[in-house]
Amino acid sequence: MKRVLTVVAVALLAMVGAINLQAQGDPLAGTWKLNVAKSKFDPGPAPKSQTRKVEAQGDGLKYTFDGVGADGKAVTYGFTVKFDGKDYPITGSHPSGADTVSVKKADAYHYEATLKKGGKVVGTGKVSVSADGKVTTIDSSGTNAAGAKTHDMLVYEKQ
Repeated sequence: MKRVLTVVAVALLAMVGAINLQAQGDPLAGTWKLNVAKSKFDPGPAPKSQTRKVEAQGDGLKYTFDGVGADGKAVTYGFTVKFDGKDYPITGSHPSGADTVSVKKADAYHYEATLKKGGKVVGTGKVSVSADGKVTTIDSSGTNAAGAKTHDMLVYEKQ
């Protein structure tokens, strides 16, 4: 009987540990709102709004973006990536016109992303999550759909 109780206690501790790990999860996971006032868009104009939902998907993450562009039109796109540097398809209309994205993880709070269209790089981004997990900053450079050079600093706040 004592052995059975010990096995049950160990199993319960393992379950609690697994639940805690899931609760902590990836610092990128969650719902994030773009703080347009704190963000910078060069050459602009800035979108009116954007919400980014990030969910664990196996050993990667699923991103869903919904917002309103500067022109007042809805902007929706998404992708699912692993942190292996391989290209993954983008669904919907990415503002840069990109059709694939690849991501590499430097550490739990820093990532590098590359956007491509037709196999050609159209943008890169350095992603940093704050130590408290409440703010994600993306320093991105590239070319927009019109062919103009861009340099944006996006600030997302966790909801």
